[in-house]
Amino acid sequence: MSNSTKEIIDNIFDELVALQESIKKDAADTSNAYNVAAPQKVELLTIKECADMIDGLSEHTVRQMVKQGKVKSIRTGVGKNGKILINKADFITYFNAMGK
Repeated sequence: MSNSTKEIIDNIFDELVALQESIKKDAADTSNAYNVAAPQKVELLTIKECADMIDGLSEHTVRQMVKQGKVKSIRTGVGKNGKILINKADFITYFNAMGK
């Protein structure tokens, strides 16, 4: 091989190494950008607890809010012993938004 050919191959090799390092750095930056904070603890309240949080709010009104989909909730169990649990943060946000 001539000296000019060897220089060209060395330059190409150096460029490839630099490109590879750049790609690794970009991948590391991208993975850090997508790091999501640890999920917050979800607190669930019963209908009675929700009604007690807001003065003048009855349990019936809270049940109607759940039925209308105004607050996030889950149903545990069925029949007389079943409970409706309501997301506390969503419940508070609903009433804070009403004041605006």
